[in-house]
Amino acid sequence: MVGRMALGAIAAATGSIDKAMSAIQAETIITRPIPSSGEKLPVIGLGTWQTFDVDASASARAPLRDVLEAFAAVGGRVIDSSPMYGNSELVAGDLISALGLRSKLFIATKVWTRGKAAGVRQMEESMRLLRAHPIDLMQVHNLVDVETHLETLAEWKRAGRVRYVGITHYTASAHDALVRLIQSRKDIDFVQVNYSVGERDAERRVLPAARERGVAVIANRPFAAGDLFRRVRSRPLPSWASGIDCESWAQILLKWVVSHPAITCAIPATSRVDHLRDNMRAAFGRLPDEGLRGRIVDAVTR
Repeated sequence: MVGRMALGAIAAATGSIDKAMSAIQAETIITRPIPSSGEKLPVIGLGTWQTFDVDASASARAPLRDVLEAFAAVGGRVIDSSPMYGNSELVAGDLISALGLRSKLFIATKVWTRGKAAGVRQMEESMRLLRAHPIDLMQVHNLVDVETHLETLAEWKRAGRVRYVGITHYTASAHDALVRLIQSRKDIDFVQVNYSVGERDAERRVLPAARERGVAVIANRPFAAGDLFRRVRSRPLPSWASGIDCESWAQILLKWVVSHPAITCAIPATSRVDHLRDNMRAAFGRLPDEGLRGRIVDAVTR
């Protein structure tokens, strides 16, 4: 893996950290395999909730174009959206197409409606908006009519319309339902849940069940919707941060998430390219061991 000193050397040679990040080859990024296939994904992806829900104006979309371009340049692949995220699918699809990035990305979205016919219509609309045929990952959002949509998705997977099937929920009260599905079905490739230093409920049952059954895990809200930054913003970076190649609290928080052995990918959302580059540096270098993970929790929650 490429550490901070190596990155600094590249930066000095090229004249900027932006060029340094572009100079790092994608194969040096930390990846995790999807258990059901062995396909590897970078541990830091990109969420689109709120950030990609903008209008069609060039001024609104320009920062997001820069974010996507920088994301792909350093080897990022997983981009996650949903029909419930307003214009996010449309905006992401337009920009991915304009930048010619479809072949480099792993596009995930969700179905969020009731009834087989309505689900089919919604998923086909997502494919159209995202310009993704097939969709890499289709997830049943918040378990809405989950059995109906999982039946459809099993058919779609056999037909090659989706590559992977997943389930999601954003509340800890739904974790028992997630675990039941993970344990009872063999056709679920992914589960997506909240997971951060500030939201650790998934550690109790969901993460162990996913690891045992060979289900990939996408962690959303890795910054607890910004709450974790409010806790640490006035604190200096701990001296041990350099030991895991971290230069910011964002990198520490993300490395804590992806260092859990059950986590496949975390998907922080941003509309700022400087934040994107900061986040993506968490996909390089050393990860915290179990002891340091505990110190990170103490440092953030004390």
